[in-house]
Amino acid sequence: MAKSTTPRTAKPKTAAGASAGGDHNRPVPDTPQDYKASKDELLEFYRQMVLIRRFEEKAGQLYGLGLIGGFCHLYIGQEAVAVGIQSALEPGKDSVITGYRDHGHMLAYGIDPNVIMAELTGREAGISRGKGGSMHMFSVDHKFYGGHGIVGAQVGLGTGLGFAHKYRGDGGVCVAYFGDGASNQGQVYESFNMAELWKLPIIFVIENNQYAMGTSVNRSSAEDLLYRRGESFRIPGLQVNGMDVLAVRGATEEALKWVRGGNGPILLEMKTYRYRGHSMSDPAKYRSREEVQEMRDKSDPIEGVKKYLEAAGVSADELKSIDQSIRKIVTESADFAESSPEPDPSELYTDVLVEQY
Repeated sequence: MAKSTTPRTAKPKTAAGASAGGDHNRPVPDTPQDYKASKDELLEFYRQMVLIRRFEEKAGQLYGLGLIGGFCHLYIGQEAVAVGIQSALEPGKDSVITGYRDHGHMLAYGIDPNVIMAELTGREAGISRGKGGSMHMFSVDHKFYGGHGIVGAQVGLGTGLGFAHKYRGDGGVCVAYFGDGASNQGQVYESFNMAELWKLPIIFVIENNQYAMGTSVNRSSAEDLLYRRGESFRIPGLQVNGMDVLAVRGATEEALKWVRGGNGPILLEMKTYRYRGHSMSDPAKYRSREEVQEMRDKSDPIEGVKKYLEAAGVSADELKSIDQSIRKIVTESADFAESSPEPDPSELYTDVLVEQY
């Protein structure tokens, strides 16, 4: 059984390794506070989270109908993480890279649902021209660099993106997402070491959804307080309630302040939870239905933001109107994908090499 997603109190001074090597005067990040969102910001958070939820539900339906092939990893339950983090970024300036559970991150970065759904269904109009599918989406225009199927591989690439931001002096920050399972991969720690040595502008985000495929984090990780994983590299870490969009946004604001201040990388552990299996082919028999239902009842990120909206005076009719508009967008994205042609066979030979030889 997975542990509760409620984060223990993170102590940035400890996580920063302030006493490591006898350096007692190293700066440490401030303890983050929940973001004070305006009514309009809350409505936008709600809209984005509902869009991700309904989009992923539709993707699951299309997979069941055989219109999506290969692997398909849904983001249902984790919406507050991508929305809370990426709402704080500057599109066109900051870069994002993630693993194979990537649809939600693309939607949170403002990428057209039509081209994402077309990619899922392998169509020519897809963002990777139908060749990437669910796990390998990419958009240079949006500074979204994947979508990677190899566990943990994106962390090294994200470190390279952080290096590029620093080398160019463009003021950008890279956000590199990875999961609790990937946190045990060796290349992650090589990346930590380089990022701290060179004080790269990168935020490492562990989306701890409690299960690495079918293995709970407390059974697979000797240190399951994952925000402490950067301690030996003097990288500060914060543990965050990843089911609360305001907690996520608040922690991201603090992380951005730290990184943009030239202090080097920071690690955010987002305690979150996925409602579906690891992928669409996973029956998730390693956990009980009662466990999943309890998380839905007590910690659902969309229901949580609804409570904030109600307190801000937003009516049920306003929320219903948003829900209806989102369902229309998602239905249209599925219709667009199904009506788009498949790629021409010649597409197999494009984008293989940077130049012709």
